[in-house]
Amino acid sequence: MEFAGKVVLITGSSSGIGSETALRFAKLGAQLVLTGRNVVALEKVAKSCKDINKMDPLVINGDLKDEQHVKNLVESTITQFNRLDVLVNNAGILELGSIENTSLEQYDRVFNINVRCIYNLTMQAVPHLVKTKGNIINISSVNGIRSFPNVLAYNMSKAAIEQFTKCVALELAPKQVRVNAVSPGVIITELQKRGGLDENAYAAFLERSKTTHALGRPGEPGEVAETITFLASEKASFITGVSIPVDGGRHAMCPR
Repeated sequence: MEFAGKVVLITGSSSGIGSETALRFAKLGAQLVLTGRNVVALEKVAKSCKDINKMDPLVINGDLKDEQHVKNLVESTITQFNRLDVLVNNAGILELGSIENTSLEQYDRVFNINVRCIYNLTMQAVPHLVKTKGNIINISSVNGIRSFPNVLAYNMSKAAIEQFTKCVALELAPKQVRVNAVSPGVIITELQKRGGLDENAYAAFLERSKTTHALGRPGEPGEVAETITFLASEKASFITGVSIPVDGGRHAMCPR
């Protein structure tokens, strides 16, 4: 679990799972590239990482929907560090909506961020990951492997990431680039509130999560981050094409 001399790019690293992942990679000695839309929060995470390992992260604020930003993100990484070892595709959004009240605009918003942006950034990063025999970790969701109502576009987008992970893993395996995913259950972040839940609805959602997760609680961002760093490390050197649920057993549950 050592990353000294390795460069790790993390999207959506200004909060939640992304920021916790950045902190853990910093503790393990990685040189970081952090990107997100909230520049104030991003700079705060960067400072915390520097306090840990005394190295300045490369901070690039921007929107992954902007193709020029994605191009600049990869080019700046290589210009600064001359290598890329790990790509963590973490950025994503959630929106509420069923087939009866969704829209094509919602579908486009969710798929643009959760699928198209990952597709594009991975394409740009792969030539450099091939050179280092690096690896990719995609952040999927239990919603990508199980079905839940009223988050239709989100469920579909995460199912696409499950397939993307497996296909790209097979395509890059001959070049010794590993590709894996983690599939979180309910994690205490701002995701659901940004997706439309108010404070009362979110509190009720977390309370209900005690019954929808076998371990009796929602998860913490750090628990997902630990799995991400494991998959990126040499301890996972013979693991590719998998999606590991980090969901307190939710994926295994069925109503009785």
